[in-house]
Amino acid sequence: MLNQYYTVKPEGESEIVIQKSRFITYVRRTETEEEAAAFIDKIKQRHRDANHNCSAYMIGEHDLIQKANDDGEPSGTAGVPMLEVLKKRALKDTCVVVTRYFGGIKLGGGGLIRAYGSAASAGINATGVVERRLGTVIRFQFDYGMLGKIENEVRNSDYILKDIAYEENVSMTCFVEAGGEDTFESWIADLSSGQAAVTREGSEYIEVDVALQGDERE
Repeated sequence: MLNQYYTVKPEGESEIVIQKSRFITYVRRTETEEEAAAFIDKIKQRHRDANHNCSAYMIGEHDLIQKANDDGEPSGTAGVPMLEVLKKRALKDTCVVVTRYFGGIKLGGGGLIRAYGSAASAGINATGVVERRLGTVIRFQFDYGMLGKIENEVRNSDYILKDIAYEENVSMTCFVEAGGEDTFESWIADLSSGQAAVTREGSEYIEVDVALQGDERE
């Protein structure tokens, strides 16, 4: 499992008009090629009357699954520039479909490449990008007498507090990014003078919104 990677939020869409042609972009997070194919087919069914439903996706930890489809546009002018947007932004497990309704003005090869690239970027911007960070869920239990001190320190730290349970003892659960588990556990031991019982409860990803910068807004 990767310690971190970028992908899109679950789903989104946008629309731009270029030289009277409508470019409607649909974006979805897809973790398998089957999910991507089903999403593309869904959009094609929704827009059966469109001139083109072009698509691109990139799937897998090491981007081993990549596909681009021009759906009738001149070869290399639609799916490929869309795929290049995914590569440039290093977006994993992402599928993009751009539906085009022709407006009567031909764009030419260069114009189509720019249009489909812009449409893909607009759809991704509208959907939103997240960084997925792998970490460990760590639970620690301690006496109520230490609650005020420990809770204050945890809330003012960079660690993510997931839950507090008030039972026979206080039970706190934190998310700790991969590689920081030993440091966290030592910190909790110091805070509790070695009294806290610490348990690692498995790995999971958290998602952090990524702000768009520079040409990513284009």
